[in-house]
Amino acid sequence: MANKLQITLKRSTIGRPEDQKLTVRTLGLRKIHQTVEQADNAAIRGMINKVSHLVEVKEIKG
Repeated sequence: MANKLQITLKRSTIGRPEDQKLTVRTLGLRKIHQTVEQADNAAIRGMINKVSHLVEVKEIKG
């Protein structure tokens, strides 16, 4: 099984640019302290890099 990433929204998107808000929503996050699991691939890593100041990431070995 492939590795996964556990992504948690730690800061609000209020006052952030629209592209950052859309990136957070695309990752599946809606509320602060909500956690989602996503596959570890280049697309997800790119989105995390864009909003790294808003999220916390942990790697889950699969």
